[in-house]
Amino acid sequence: MSDTLRLEMNPAGVATITFSRPETSNSVDDILVAELTASLAALAHNPHLRALILRSDGDTFCSGNDVRWLAHMSNEEQHDNFEQALRLARMMQALDRLPAPVLALVNGPAMGVGVGIIACCDMVVATSQAWFCLPETRIGLVPAIIAPYIVGKIGTSAARRYFLTAERFGPAAAAHCGLIHEVMEDETDAARQIKDWLDHLLLNGPHAVGAAKRLIATVAWRAIDDSLLSDTAHRIAHMRTREEAREGIAALSENRAPWWVPHID
Repeated sequence: MSDTLRLEMNPAGVATITFSRPETSNSVDDILVAELTASLAALAHNPHLRALILRSDGDTFCSGNDVRWLAHMSNEEQHDNFEQALRLARMMQALDRLPAPVLALVNGPAMGVGVGIIACCDMVVATSQAWFCLPETRIGLVPAIIAPYIVGKIGTSAARRYFLTAERFGPAAAAHCGLIHEVMEDETDAARQIKDWLDHLLLNGPHAVGAAKRLIATVAWRAIDDSLLSDTAHRIAHMRTREEAREGIAALSENRAPWWVPHID
């Protein structure tokens, strides 16, 4: 438990991080950056982690950078600004590279860094009350730290529109450009979608799921040349010799569940 977020994990290895600054619309400041970075580092080294859910208290998912923090940093020297920005960049990288799947339940508006956090997630469901905005240019800034993740998720065409206009867009537009995957009427329905994704994920080999995440990052935008062919051949050859794969293949041939599937009493 911290002042900015809650971290919990159930016996199935599903962790939940809840942003818990509803009084500031779950804005991001240096304290949240430090605590979220530490939480992600702990989860990344937890061998029991199967998935992470991100959600928030209140009716706003994340309102972006805290205005008071921005005002403070605008009066600091460029070197101090660089160090703060780099810490935020490391936090985003840690979320993007978490070995386990990251699922987000977006129950309300997401702005700036909040959109960047969503772009780092593997599966995202939003309620019909959600909307999205990249407002940095409206206040004379650019979404530099979050740009690699957002452009990778929505592509350059949508980024050109939403980076430059700073306009709000709703869940239907967010789904159309690939920022989110599903839109549900309310938070109860969104939670059911999260459960449905988890039900599928927990049937899969834990190491294989992490390897699949790394595979996507490796092959995206790469030319299909001899180097890539060799890389992918090495990956599957390595996976086939792992105990997890042997167990999965044996379970399939014996018509039983592999050891990693949760047992329901």
